[in-house]
Amino acid sequence: MKKFAALLICLAIGLAAIAIFHKESTPSPISGSKSLTVYCAAGIKKPVEAVAKKYREEFGVEVQLQYGGTGTLLSQIRVAKRGDVFIAADDGSVKDAQKFGAVNEVVQLALQYPVIAVASGNPKQIKSVKDLLRDDVKVAIANPEAASIGKITKRAMGADWEALEKNVAVMKPTVTEITADLTIGAVDAAVVWNSTVPQFKGVEAIKVPEFNDHTEHVSATILTASTQPTAALHFARYLVAPEKGGAIFKEKGFDPVEGDKWADRPEMILFSGGVNRPAVEELLHEFAEREGADLSTVFNGCGILCASMKAMTNSAHPKFPDAYYACDLCFVPPVAKHFPVSVMLTETEIGIVVQKGNPKNIKTMADLAQPKLRVGLCNAEQSTLGFMTRAMLKASALFTGIQKNVSVEVPTADFLINQMRAGGLDAAIVYKVNYQLQEQHLDYLPIKHEGAKAVQPFAIRGNSPNKQLAGRLLALMLKNRKKFEESGFTWRGDEPPIKSADIVLPEFLKPKAD
Repeated sequence: MKKFAALLICLAIGLAAIAIFHKESTPSPISGSKSLTVYCAAGIKKPVEAVAKKYREEFGVEVQLQYGGTGTLLSQIRVAKRGDVFIAADDGSVKDAQKFGAVNEVVQLALQYPVIAVASGNPKQIKSVKDLLRDDVKVAIANPEAASIGKITKRAMGADWEALEKNVAVMKPTVTEITADLTIGAVDAAVVWNSTVPQFKGVEAIKVPEFNDHTEHVSATILTASTQPTAALHFARYLVAPEKGGAIFKEKGFDPVEGDKWADRPEMILFSGGVNRPAVEELLHEFAEREGADLSTVFNGCGILCASMKAMTNSAHPKFPDAYYACDLCFVPPVAKHFPVSVMLTETEIGIVVQKGNPKNIKTMADLAQPKLRVGLCNAEQSTLGFMTRAMLKASALFTGIQKNVSVEVPTADFLINQMRAGGLDAAIVYKVNYQLQEQHLDYLPIKHEGAKAVQPFAIRGNSPNKQLAGRLLALMLKNRKKFEESGFTWRGDEPPIKSADIVLPEFLKPKAD
């Protein structure tokens, strides 16, 4: 009954916590914007042109479009250092643009892959890339230096590239130009995107195995030169929203990605363990302002956050978070079905803080059991730190001896730091990052136990209507390693993501029968 009562209290606190959050609100995303300059890969012209027309009608913002091969456009952007959005036809070009420092955010729009385009009926009976090398077949390809499809063709052909190049009758800067040559009979075949074929009459696509592994994203990227990035992001979100640009891309023969549900100003909810707050608070404000979004962040102990999610019954609840930034891996498994992939961002030690000069001569966890000591812990039901602390104490056979000295149990370690500063406690078990904010006033003692560290994972809800938005928040965090390290965390953001369901807790953290 005691455990059941404690759970009810925890749930109640969790529900109350939903109403106590940090909210970032911003002005209208397109406030003051009259026009946008968009560089667009030629093969994406038709859907983007249609979306831009609809956008102009809906918001009164002129979209000035400049077309060309992806490679050519990127060269222009680097020289001109102006503009707002760059729509690239392949992932490699986006990476190049990032390497050159030309772009910031990336919004994926659609998928496409190379095919061999031929006249309807396939009069030359072209069935494979080997047929492109025949003497009786005139071939058109896009210039690899200028167009994404040319670059991908060269990569896909591998050792046969030189032979194909010798057989090329026409090489032009864009995919639309070589497809147009095919339609007038100037060539017998052209290597183009699958999405290009439906845009031309009298043309059909031949799929070949050599191109199967070369699926690429069409992406809208925000230029670093843009003086109105919030308005640029507003247009990028419109391009991919399934009710807006996504429907047009599909109508034009593209395979759109799953974009975020359209909102003039998106509303996103983040649940975050309290330990993360010092490192991310400024980043969250920066993110909300730049995106033109309303970001509500609930900072609390992860036990309370997980209980709150469970109390909402399912993720359809309007207050269910779009993203979850936990204090440690151990509070991901309870909600893993909602957050399928976890990205490890940071870690921090767990240790003992004592008054300056360590007047009680505390050296180890065992010393916390000495008589008349006032000890502060985090609550094991409400917080990650409390859960891990209890597990370490029990594994070390110290739980009973120290429990009698516990003066207070709280949801997050910052409360313990405040009470230490006020002189209400002699010692407390906290995260090292909590101590580092107050190291001039307190002393810190590391705990020698395998579990005396916490790893902070970030996960996005699988059915969130704001998955791309949450992904851009994660991308911003991954770009700001220095800010996390300045806050006292050890960086783990370079590690590959893992499936949340595959997280295995160490033995000392697994629940055992009392």
